[in-house]
Amino acid sequence: MNRDYNYITLGDCVELMKEIPDDFIDLTVTSPPYDNLRDYNNEVTWNFEKFKEVAKELFRITKPGGVVVWVVGDATIKGSETGTSFRQALFFKDCGFNLHDTMIYQKDACPFPETNRYYPMFEYMFVFSKGKPKTVNLIADKPNKRYGEKIASSTQRRPDGKTVKVSANKTDLTRTVKKYGVRGNVWQYSPGYNKSTKDKYAYKHPAMFPEQLAEDHILTWSNPGDVVFDPFLGSGTTAKMAVLNDRKYIGFEISKEYFDIACQRLDDVEYPKFFSLKVQETEQGE
Repeated sequence: MNRDYNYITLGDCVELMKEIPDDFIDLTVTSPPYDNLRDYNNEVTWNFEKFKEVAKELFRITKPGGVVVWVVGDATIKGSETGTSFRQALFFKDCGFNLHDTMIYQKDACPFPETNRYYPMFEYMFVFSKGKPKTVNLIADKPNKRYGEKIASSTQRRPDGKTVKVSANKTDLTRTVKKYGVRGNVWQYSPGYNKSTKDKYAYKHPAMFPEQLAEDHILTWSNPGDVVFDPFLGSGTTAKMAVLNDRKYIGFEISKEYFDIACQRLDDVEYPKFFSLKVQETEQGE
């Protein structure tokens, strides 16, 4: 490779990942072509054996404390869901990853209405970590109904996790409810035209996830300067949001059509950002 980061490459991610050094990636945010739910121009050969190669490589290249966010869903075949997502989650654990959290990507629209069951409105966001996550910046944007109130706690949690009663005269345990609390692990986004992104040409990709989804995970599990990876880059959403949030990026995409879209989206954010930094440097030097 000509450089260690800030590049995307056209090709098979399994072969390309072999060129990445061990313990190099801080965060992976990706969505594989699961269960052949979408047509990727017949350029993707995807099965469980291929998945296992990807999972093993992800474990090798992820730093200790690094995180992999794996966004997946299941097809329904002959009235039964495949359960592929759960098989994949268990194999990640077999590789050595911890299943840090099972999160939900809830959609506010249903692209495939069903006639004999409730509408499928979500996908899984499995959060795997290589050991204990080294970075956790929980997003606190959930409005608290009791904002501003003074609350006196009658219990206190000890280091061993047990709670014990405290005497009433310990007023230092009184706290003021903050305006916002940490959100839950069900995240809702609006997929679809002019919602996932403002980049109109990006919709040539059939399964682009919302920019906000990628950004929220990047902000949660990484810090500025970290390396963010997407082995199934698609239209380039993960790389784009990495750039906009001062992270480094690496991405691989097997489809020439989608690779070209990703290149265009990165050009649109990298050149303006580069120019802005140069202007700031000039102003500081004056």
